[in-house]
Amino acid sequence: MKKKLIIILGVLVTIILVLGVKFYMDEKKLDEEMMEVVYSDEAKEVFEIRLKALDAKALTEEGIIHSYKIDKESIKHNPMGGINVTLNINNDSELNITYTINNFNGELSGGASSISEKLSKLLGRWEENK
Repeated sequence: MKKKLIIILGVLVTIILVLGVKFYMDEKKLDEEMMEVVYSDEAKEVFEIRLKALDAKALTEEGIIHSYKIDKESIKHNPMGGINVTLNINNDSELNITYTINNFNGELSGGASSISEKLSKLLGRWEENK
């Protein structure tokens, strides 16, 4: 009886370990795929179109938005679908925009976005003085 219990416990521990490793590997693969998407040329195009919609002169000397950088730590799977990613604007972590990037029929598009208060005020002042 004791031998059967040890065998059953050994099998259960093995199953738990195998499932744990599989879950970890699946998560790692998903993270790598999300990184590839977010750092792709297609995503760069989506980001730049969206930035220019906020600031017509974005990514030029005349615009409010001069540059952006992807916050690597912010890249997460969105439970509703797509990938959440934050862009830091002008090398200032308080000036940021969080986007949901979606893949519809093989084409990337920007979904919902959230603009930091500091950036929103900066863009609002820019609009007032236009």
